[in-house]
Order: sequence, then structure tokens, then C-alpha cells
Amino acid sequence: MRFWVVAFASGIWWCQQQAVLPPLLPLLAYAIVLGLGCALAWRWRASKLMQVVACLLMFACGVVWAAWRAEMRLAETLPAAMEGGDFVVSGYIADLPDRGERGTRFLFRAEQRPAGVPENISLSWYADGKQAVPPLRAGEAWQLTVRLRRPHGNLNPHGFDFEGWMFERDIRAVGYVRSREVNQRKEVIAYGIAAHIQHARQVVRERFERALPQGRWVGVLSALAVGDQSAVSAQQWRLFSQTGVTHLMSISGGHVTLFAALIAWLVRRAWSRFPRLCLRLPAQKAAIVAGALAAFFYVLLSGFGVPAQRTLYMLLVAAAGIWFGRGTGAVRCLSAALLVVLLYDPWAVLSPGFWLSFGAVAVLFWVGRELVNSENSVLSWLRTQLRAQWAIIVLTLPILLGLFQQFSLVSPFANALAIPLISAVITPLALLFAVLPLPSLAELAHWLLDLLMRFLEWLALLPMASWQQAAPPGWLIVLGVCAAFWALLPRGVPGRRVVLLVFLPLLMWTPLRPAVGRFDATIIDVGQGLSVHVQTARHDLLFDTGPQYTPESDSGERVIHPFLRAAGVQQLDRMVVSHDDLDHSGGAASLLKLLPVRSFMSSLPEEHVLVRQAGGQQPCARGDRWDWDGVSFEVLHPAAEVQAVKDNNRSCVLRVSNANWSLLLAADIEAPAENELLANNAARLRSTVMVAPHHGSKTSSQPSFVDAVAARTVIFTTGYRNRFHHPAPEIVARYAATGANLLRSDTHGAVILEETAQGEPQPVWERQLRARYWQGK
Repeated sequence: MRFWVVAFASGIWWCQQQAVLPPLLPLLAYAIVLGLGCALAWRWRASKLMQVVACLLMFACGVVWAAWRAEMRLAETLPAAMEGGDFVVSGYIADLPDRGERGTRFLFRAEQRPAGVPENISLSWYADGKQAVPPLRAGEAWQLTVRLRRPHGNLNPHGFDFEGWMFERDIRAVGYVRSREVNQRKEVIAYGIAAHIQHARQVVRERFERALPQGRWVGVLSALAVGDQSAVSAQQWRLFSQTGVTHLMSISGGHVTLFAALIAWLVRRAWSRFPRLCLRLPAQKAAIVAGALAAFFYVLLSGFGVPAQRTLYMLLVAAAGIWFGRGTGAVRCLSAALLVVLLYDPWAVLSPGFWLSFGAVAVLFWVGRELVNSENSVLSWLRTQLRAQWAIIVLTLPILLGLFQQFSLVSPFANALAIPLISAVITPLALLFAVLPLPSLAELAHWLLDLLMRFLEWLALLPMASWQQAAPPGWLIVLGVCAAFWALLPRGVPGRRVVLLVFLPLLMWTPLRPAVGRFDATIIDVGQGLSVHVQTARHDLLFDTGPQYTPESDSGERVIHPFLRAAGVQQLDRMVVSHDDLDHSGGAASLLKLLPVRSFMSSLPEEHVLVRQAGGQQPCARGDRWDWDGVSFEVLHPAAEVQAVKDNNRSCVLRVSNANWSLLLAADIEAPAENELLANNAARLRSTVMVAPHHGSKTSSQPSFVDAVAARTVIFTTGYRNRFHHPAPEIVARYAATGANLLRSDTHGAVILEETAQGEPQPVWERQLRARYWQGK
């Protein structure tokens, strides 16, 4: 069975990697042929041939299942013609609202809606000058006027695929609530079981907030009890990542198993005290039913995440085996859980939690075979725990490097204390408080959690607490996982230790840099803003740092730093912030905290907070030049003695060039600055590639400036359906008339410019390299 399930999962994974969904009819015909072949092999008693054909059949079934489910989900997408329209919808809040400084974000289940509007909508309700956002609670029924668009996100090398994440959760439209009189709360709790479950989660969250109004870790307790992670700050997630305890800060398999086992034990003890009940139903079976129901309701209350799902299905399979008196091995439980998860959610393979949770359980089963018959002693128990920790570290290391390009070196010490304390003490206290609202329970749980977090903060401050490196290629990750499984084979298997030498190239992987005299550039997709990474043989420059999205997040931490880490950039030799607009400087503060920056250049005033944070600056001034590894960098604007009235026209303009090609970064300059450039530096403007000034605004890109640059490739850095309507159609037409190749970040994602052997930049874009069938749909 396990091989068939793995083949089915492989078919689903293959389908999720496709740019276009395979046609269903040929797939069905192929599956029918394989089914007939499997039947013939069984009739001929050719068992090995039957197993091979059966695996091929299950692979085809996995592709068919994933493709059919995807076709159904794509059909629910908001039509392009309806984007930007206002619609009146009625339904209920289907998840715990996430409250921020500017407003509240929540998932809305639209039960009454116009034709074409999807059922699941991600909405934001922003405060304005007229009225504040009303208090929103999960499970409430509302009638709202909403403005909708399709889900769209930034796409960068090794970056987060927001559209895939939304598609996996069946959220087929996003938007915001319009200020209208029609917006009204209809019911405190909407009709239906799902709304009541969400309301119960809301009640528990508010209970924690009331009991711990000043609690620093109240968001973690809420996450452990009901899976609500909205109150866990980015700084706290960074601490968990640095110490390797992220898996404990959400409802995972261990928490579900612990809760189910506790309820089953209590029911068995109580049931066995009543002989008449035992005559009708044995206490063991009553405990099985109680434990299964407890696990089911806990997983529902937690938000139904993949790790919790996996544990629930494994527990149900094991419970069914015990109920019917049939043995259920570990492999059978894990295989059944994998099959049920993928039947319910074929997009689970897109989640890092899917691979980490199933991988961790698989390796525990893998090494557990050696430990089943070990002697029962404290020393044996300790050896078992160390063996399990070692196995998980060895297996998850290549996976973590592939997914996040980092892992914690202090994780064994952190988990040695965190696992028993959180699983056996803090989580049960949080669950008990969710049922019995005694403030002392929440206070005790928070006090213990605070002690643990102080220890984790001390670990995180240790030198080399975490390992960060460039993203290794896929083949090296697969090789590392295979080596990990080989190293965990039973004693006596040859090469168990030697095979770990495969980890050396995995840990020492460094991407190739340009040769001396050459440079590469990546126009990072940050939405409505600008950020460009320029790399030479031994130096890295970042021009602008993208926008600030909300008071709580910015592109520096969310987009640019993960990109630079995956590219192997450990420090920036120079950061250039062209001017003070938040769509160009919004991520600078985060990057200055996260990365060493050797030199800071900008047109900002000396008293600016970023200049103070950087420890001073080199002002942008026309005529500044420097050379790195045979590549020339030249500042063309502004003049040192001229201070423009408008920030845009004080923008730094940088030209990067070598013997073969050149790149012009014009930031947000407008017509006055363009005229000054034409008057003072017209001969230096000609460039092979240009990032269009001011995102393609009407106030920039005059015909004379466009002709002077004469770029063969022009890139517009714009946000999807941005409120400024950049780039302006007439500006796009102006560049198109020159015969230039036009690219834009909202439709192409990040644009990578790599110099070919012929000395010409060859632009490729991320939405071409990582095309998936749900993008733009």
C-alpha cells in the first residue's frame, strides 16, 4: 500500500508543478489503459509487474485527481471583467480577524453574492477619517459592500508564492470593505456549524486577552489553544526560527495526540467504574471513541492545519484498527494519513509544513524500529530521545536549507527544554483555560512560557546561533535527504556515517558570481516600489529598498532580505536610497538591522532617521564614480549644489556599465530632473537597459529623454492594479514606438539580467522560470 500511496502523492506533486494543467481526457484514457494492464498482470500472477503497473496507475490517478480539483477551483475565480467593481455580499466571518493599526483583515464566506463572485473572499476593512472599523468577531453574519480583485502577489527567486498560497486555501478574490450605509451586522452568530466553531475560537481568544491584557506571549498561548497566530509578532517568529522551535508554536501533531490521549485516559478511568456501561461497551472502546472525537474537535478548533490533519487521520486509522481488533502498523497509519490529506487537499504538497510534518514522523518511525525492544530504563529512554532528535535534525536539515536557507544550531538545546515544557505543561494549561476560564491557569501558563522564552532569547544571542546560506539547488537537496535516510539505517549497513559527507557540499554551496568585468542585476518584485540588486565578482549593491506595506511589515524584511539570503549575499557593500518616498525607502530600516551595510548613499537630509541608523551617509552627487571588479558605477543626478523642491527630483540616478552593456536606474525623476540630465549629462544617458522613471508616470519619460537613453529593454516596476494607474498607457506606447522590449514587474515578477557569453544582457523573469497554472488566474 505504501508504494501506491507514494505514487499517488508523486502524481499530485507533479501536477502542482505544471504551468498549464494537463488535459483530463487523455489522462483518463491513460489511467484506464494502466488499469487494464494491472488487471491482466494480476490474472497472469505476475506480482512484480502488477506492482509496477499499479504504481504507474496510482501516479496517473494522482495527476487526474489534482487536475480535476484544480479545474473546479479555477472555475471559481473572479472574472477579470469584474475586477475593481463594487458588490454587495452577505455571509459570515470565517476565520479569526487579524487586527492591525490601519484596520482589520478577515476571511469572509459569502453565502449570498452576485454571479461570478467567489464564495471565499479575503477582505480588509480600513479605518478612515469618517468612522473607525467596527469590532469584528469570527462567526458573525454581515452584509457588506466590497471592492474586489483577483489574488496577486510578488514573485521573486526562492520567494513566497502568495498566489499559490491563496489558491491552496481556496480564496479566489481579495478586496476591501467600502464605506457604505448598507454595511451592517445581521447576526451575532451565523447559522451553521462552521460559524459556531469560528465563534468558539473567537471566544477563547478574547478570554486569553482579558486574562492577560499585558501578556507579552498571549499570542503564543492563543496559537497553542486555537491556532490563532495573528497576535504572534514578526520579532517573536524570528526568535522561534533562530532557536528551531517554530514547530512548537502552532498546533502540531504532538499537541493533538497529547490532548486525545488525555481525554481517552480520563474516559477509560471513569467508564471502568460503571460495570453496566462496560457490559454494553468495553472501556477501551469507549476511550477510543472519546479520544477520536476529542482529536477531531481540537483539530477543528485549531483551524485544520496540515500537521494537525496528519495526526488526526493517523489517530483515526489506529483507532479503527483497535476497534475492529486488527493491527495497524506505523507505516500503514502514516500512508493512510498521507492518502486522506491529499484526497481532501491536493495542494497540501505546496506547504512547507506538509513536508516537515510527514518527514519528521516518517523518520521517527524509521529509527523507532531499532528502539522497540530496548530495555526499559532511564538510560534507555534518554538514548531513545537523543536518537530521535538526531534523526529529525539529520533529515530536516536539507529540507530547511531548501525551503528557508537557514537552520538553528542551538535547536537541540532549545527543543530539549521546549518540547516537554510546551507539550506536557503549557499547552495542557492553555487548553484547560479554554474550557475552564480560571485566570490563574492562563497566568501560570504565561509565567512558564515567559521563563522558557527568556532561555530561548539567551540562546538566540549566542554566536552562530543559526546557520544561513545560499539556496542549494534541488538535486543537492534530494541527494541530502537520501543521504539522511541512508545514515539512519540500522547498524551494520555499510557507509552509514560516510554518507553524511554529502552534507558538506550542501552546507558549503555558493552560487556562481559574475566574472571580473561583468555584472548581473535583478529588479526585485516589491510591488509598487523599486529595489534593484547589482552584483559584480566580489561586491553587492542594493539600489532602493522597496515600500513599507503596513506599519507592521515592509519589503525589506518580507521580500528583499529573503532574496539576498537565498542569493548568498552576507553583506551589502553599498546601499543606495534614492529619495525619501516610502515606496523606495520603506524597507531600509529593516535591512540595516538584518544585514551589515558597509556604505550608505542617499539624497536624504543628514538628520533623517535612516542616515542616523546607518551611522552616516555619502550624499548622492553628480560626478561621483567608483569601480568594482572592472564595472563602473556613476551618479548622474542630482547636482551637489542644487536642492530640488520635490523629493522625486532629488532622486539619485545611477548608471552601471561595463565594456558590453549598461543599466540606468532613474528612480522617480520627473520632467525637471530629466531636463537637467539632458542639459548636463546627455551623452552619459545612453543605456542598454533602463528601469523606467517614476514607474511609468505621465510626469516622466519625455520623448527627448526616451530618445537620449535609447534603451533596448525597459522595465516598469509597478504594483498590480495600483491606484496611480502606472504605467500610463501613453508612456508605454512611447517606449514601444522605439522598439524596446517592455517588461513590468506586476506581470513578469522579478526580472533577472545576466550577461551572456556574447556580452549582451539576457532578461529572464520569475513568472517565466516558475510558471504555475494558478498564476494570473
